[in-house]
Amino acid sequence: MSCQILAAVLGSCFAIFAVVLGDGSDQVVAMLALKSGIVDRYDRLASWKSSDKSPCGWEGVECVTGIVVGINIGSRNLSGSIDGLFDCSGLSNLSSFAAYDNSFSGGFPAWILSCKNLVSLELQRNPSMGGALPANLSALSLLQHLDLSFDPFTGTIPEELGGLKNLQRLLLWSCKLEGPLPSSIGELSSLTNLTLSYNNLGPELPESLRNLSTLQSLKCGGCGLSGRIPSWLGDLRKLDFLELTYNSLSGDIPVAILGLPKLTKLELYNNLLTGGIPREIAGLTSLTDLDLSSNSLSGSIPEEIASIRGLALIHLWNNSLTGAVPRGIANLTALYDVGLFQNRLTGKLPPDMGSLSSLQIFDVSSNNLSGEIPRNLCRGGRLWRLMLFQNSFSGGIPPELGSCESLIRVRIFGNSLSGAVPPGLWGKPLMVILDISDNQLEGAIDPAIAKSERLEMLRIFGNQLGGELPRSMGRLRSLNQLNASGNQLTGSIPSEIAQCLSLTYLFLDGNKLQGPIPGEIGELKRLQYLSLARNSLSGSIPGEVGELSNLISLDLSENQLSGRIPPELGKLRLAEFTHFNVSYNRLTGSVPFDVNSAVFGSSFIGNPGLCVTTSGSPCSASSGMEADQTQRSKRSPGVMALIAGVVLASAAVVSLAASCWFYRKYKALVHREEQDQRFGGRGEALEWSLTPFQKLDFSQEDVLASLDEDNVIGCGGAGKVYKASLKNGQCLAVKKLWSSSGGKDTTSSSGWDYGFQAEIESLGRIRHVNIVRLLCCCSNGETNVLVYDYMPNGSLGDLLHSKKGGVLDWSARYRAALGAAHGLAYLHHDCVPQILHRDVKSNNILLSEDFDGLLADFGLARLLEGSSSGENGGGYSVSSLPGSLGYIAPEYAHKLKVNEKSDIYSYGVVLLELLTGRRPVDAGFGDDGMDIVRWVCAKIQSRDDVIKVFDPRIVGASPRDMMLVLKIALHCTSEVPANRPSMREVVRMLKDVDPSLSSAGDSDDQIDRKKSLIDVV
Repeated sequence: MSCQILAAVLGSCFAIFAVVLGDGSDQVVAMLALKSGIVDRYDRLASWKSSDKSPCGWEGVECVTGIVVGINIGSRNLSGSIDGLFDCSGLSNLSSFAAYDNSFSGGFPAWILSCKNLVSLELQRNPSMGGALPANLSALSLLQHLDLSFDPFTGTIPEELGGLKNLQRLLLWSCKLEGPLPSSIGELSSLTNLTLSYNNLGPELPESLRNLSTLQSLKCGGCGLSGRIPSWLGDLRKLDFLELTYNSLSGDIPVAILGLPKLTKLELYNNLLTGGIPREIAGLTSLTDLDLSSNSLSGSIPEEIASIRGLALIHLWNNSLTGAVPRGIANLTALYDVGLFQNRLTGKLPPDMGSLSSLQIFDVSSNNLSGEIPRNLCRGGRLWRLMLFQNSFSGGIPPELGSCESLIRVRIFGNSLSGAVPPGLWGKPLMVILDISDNQLEGAIDPAIAKSERLEMLRIFGNQLGGELPRSMGRLRSLNQLNASGNQLTGSIPSEIAQCLSLTYLFLDGNKLQGPIPGEIGELKRLQYLSLARNSLSGSIPGEVGELSNLISLDLSENQLSGRIPPELGKLRLAEFTHFNVSYNRLTGSVPFDVNSAVFGSSFIGNPGLCVTTSGSPCSASSGMEADQTQRSKRSPGVMALIAGVVLASAAVVSLAASCWFYRKYKALVHREEQDQRFGGRGEALEWSLTPFQKLDFSQEDVLASLDEDNVIGCGGAGKVYKASLKNGQCLAVKKLWSSSGGKDTTSSSGWDYGFQAEIESLGRIRHVNIVRLLCCCSNGETNVLVYDYMPNGSLGDLLHSKKGGVLDWSARYRAALGAAHGLAYLHHDCVPQILHRDVKSNNILLSEDFDGLLADFGLARLLEGSSSGENGGGYSVSSLPGSLGYIAPEYAHKLKVNEKSDIYSYGVVLLELLTGRRPVDAGFGDDGMDIVRWVCAKIQSRDDVIKVFDPRIVGASPRDMMLVLKIALHCTSEVPANRPSMREVVRMLKDVDPSLSSAGDSDDQIDRKKSLIDVV
């Protein structure tokens, strides 16, 4: 109340001063009244001084002959309020007011309605400004430009808005407005730009919009529209841009809109449109961008589309189109982006495709196309994305593609291509993905492949490639997947392959490889899948294979390997293996580890000299190891006596074991009673059960014994975390969740399990080097306990923001960011069904000994079953806001719609934390809702302030590299979800700023790569 009284007093004082002082002074008084409500922590308005006789020299003030006509305080990191104290009568000639990209709070400023000469009003991107729009907006009769985009205004658009007869641009992008859209909008006779996207204004547009004869741009994406596209849109003859995406529009594309003479962009993607593409599309003579993707369109692509001479982008993917690709589109000289994938197209591609235009993206994958690949796709020298996979193309790969230096992603697998791979295709400096698998290609892998230093995926399996694996492949430090299975490769496995330290998948099975398995393979610490089966490899299995701590699939079957299985393999996490096979070799001796697991069912057959030890049983020949039954039946009396002795000794051992078992059961009973008292039991012992997700070297009792207050290392909203130090030297992180019967005090009846089920459904089924391992869980019906690997370096949030802060140099911060990105990419792209984390934050990124980031805390995770990616409209709705303050994506609050783009936004916030050293919500940002995203955006508006954004504690960083990571972070935190990159793209971009590649200074090639990264983001 005292603040309101003070405001009233100040307002009265300013009014009195305005009467007493002259014309120049009353402008100063009015401006200072505006400033009095603003929180200006960085002195952006320091030039606004009461001692000045005129405000015309002040920051952001525009004057004409000493009279203030414009105020622009946009993007200055301001907060507070711009409502209540300002009297527009002191600035009667004010024609423009801009306060965009700040953190002003409150409702629509009432004083603005008294600025009768106002022509332009920009209040966009003030996330704390909201409430209802005033009904008397029509008082601003001269207003031409109104932008309230990304301000959470609620309610409906007032009918009175139609009174703004001079309004030319109305921008209400991504507010919280609801429909229906008032018919009075059709009275805005001067309107040229109407943007209403991402408001709930459905189910249909008012027909009065047909009266807007001057309208040039109409954007209503994500507005909840349904039914048919209204044919009266064809009356808007000056329309240049029509966007109705992400709605539920159905029926045919109306012919009436296909005769708009000035339309350059038609975007109708992500709807439910049916029928064919009308031939009348030729009437769009000015069209440059056509996007009808992700609908249910059928029929053929009309040849008439080729008569639109300026067409540059054609996106018709994810429909049910049939027939051939029109030959005439090869004559479109402006064409650069062709997306026709996921249809039912047949026939041959136009042979001259690319001859007359500079194609950049050409994607016709997943169709039924045949014939040869056009030779001139890269004639313009700009082709970077070539997608031809899953068709029936034949002939050879055009040699011209071998000289196309711009290629980044080439995927032509699943065709009938033959002949040799053009030598130049192996060594592209910009190449990230090369997938030519499942064809009939011949020749050898050219040693020039070493030039593809950015290569992440090399898939060449299912061909007839021969020759040796080049030793130069060791230079592919970014290579994540190498699959050369099912070829005719010869020679030995080069030891240099161990230099590909990013390898996760290595498949060389089904070739003619010889010689030993190089011991250096143990250096591939990220390797998860290794298959060398069906070759002619010889020698012993190197013990170094046991160093592959992340391995979950190993297949060495059908070779000529000999000797004993090295005991080092026992160090592998065999309990979590999906596949293990050393069958049909020449191995001898006993298996040096327990194989009592279903994964080992036929893992050792075909090795006559090998015997297997199972739990509780001595080494015996397996049924599939061709043991000599005749020899076993001819035992000497001495041997029989020895056996009898063994039997008696075994009986004694069994008796002793039984005694020990009863003793342990007694101790366990006593322990359970103690634990029941510890957990506040109800006078009865609750039975604990343990569910393992990995092979365990500890017992349930070891876990429960650690739940002592002296071992607490953290406490959060879900429960307490304990450090368990076991006798074998192993350390565990044990999370005891609050009681499911009601939270911390166990008195509520809500039954919330604090993420227990989500954790075991997600972490219990996934394996990745950058995702923390859930070892097991324990439960007694009332209390749930989760057990993880212990991370000695704690969380990223701790090291950034606690007393430990400052120890993270740039290299460590980068490794933490890249590791977490890998983990999140795995959840989004490699898991079936897809997993959304929903609580990505720095406190949920744990740090390994080498400071690699590992995703943790899956208590809010969600399996996205049966949904497509969020980019294509997938996801699911929520009734509340999951996540943590400062990390929650804007669309959560706007639509309560969750998909992987929300995770990506949260990850972008983590990147900003790494760069700035600040928390997502920091007192230094201001008191009115400013978060780290808004703060950074405001800071970088001025070149002088860009460097000040970065954490001064960072050492060993290139400013250019930090700037590039900043660009990636801002890309991830885009307001519009569709504009955010995928996590695979984030990983690729981060790899371009690897500090280990810049330690000796950037090479020319690295500089080029970083320039291309700048272009991407």
